[in-house]
This record gives sequence, C-alpha cells and structure tokens, in this order.
Amino acid sequence: MSNETEAPAPRRRLFVLLPLLVFLGLAGLFLSQLLSGRDVAEIPSALIGLPAPQTSLPPLEGVNLPGLDSKSFAGKVTLVNVFASWCAPCREEHPVLLGLSQDKRFTLAALNYKDQPENARRFLGDLGNPYQAIGVDPVGRAAIDWGVYGVPETFVIGKDGKIAYKHVGPLTPDSVRTLLLPQIEKALTAPG
Repeated sequence: MSNETEAPAPRRRLFVLLPLLVFLGLAGLFLSQLLSGRDVAEIPSALIGLPAPQTSLPPLEGVNLPGLDSKSFAGKVTLVNVFASWCAPCREEHPVLLGLSQDKRFTLAALNYKDQPENARRFLGDLGNPYQAIGVDPVGRAAIDWGVYGVPETFVIGKDGKIAYKHVGPLTPDSVRTLLLPQIEKALTAPG
C-alpha cells in the first residue's frame, strides 16, 4: 500500500536534482572567472575615459601648496593620489610616491580625505611631501564624485583632462612598474 501524500517520483527527483544543478551552475561561473585571466582584485571604475570630476578643493593650510583644482589638469598628465594620515596603507605606499615625485613628466597631486589638517601636516612632515598640490576634502564629498572606494587610491589623468586609469589600494614598486607606469606612458604619448 502506498502513501497518498507522497510526491510523484519525477517531482521528487527534481527536488533532489535542483540543489545539485544550482551548485554546478555556480561552480561553473566561479571556474570561468578563475580561468578568465582577469584580476579579480581589480575594481573597475565607471569614470575611466570620462573627464575628471570638476573639483576645486582648498589647500592644506601650512604647506604652502595650491589646493586641488581640476582646471589645472589641462594639457598635462596628472596623478591624483587620495590619502589620509590615519590610513596605514597610505603610510606603506608613501616611499613609492616620493620616488614617483622625482619624475618631472607629470604632476603629482593629492586629495586629503577626511583628515584633520594638523594630522595631515604631521604625516607629510614626518614622511616627506611628494605632492605639488594638496586639496583637503574634510567630509569626503569630492571623493564621492571621484568614485573613491577607500584610501589610498591613485588616478592617472591624461592631458585631455580625462581619467585614464585608477589604482585601488597602496602602490608598490611592482604595481608601479607593471601597472601604473605603462598607463602613465600611454597618457604621456596620447594627444592632449
């Protein structure tokens, strides 16, 4: 005698196979991403190829440098580094920025993110100042316009004023050599 409340056999098989099919689908998706060769740590930016956001930030008081003004990007390659004194990875990347500041083919500017001015001045006084301009963004509004996920981040702005590249995270000698410098070279040779 069979139980009348028992589901028909094809339906039971579907309930058994459905989790397996979902698992196989997800496993296939993850495998295709893994084998694609794409850097899964890379965070794309919707701003690549678009003009840099209109920015006019006041200077960091006490360092005798101009603020960050997007009008100053025209006709030259500019790196915009987003940093804060409270950011440990910013401290790690700082020697790399000091090295980059020796290259006079581009301007190295900064957006000081949600920082206290005295802390930012102390940070630069202790570690050195690689920047030619520093704009302060005390509440993070400009960083939102730039699509900043967190600090540090570095943008390459072409001579045409458009964002050519975005690096999320601290710059290292390896990331500068393999990622950043090729983008800078491309921006330097592109028509402006």
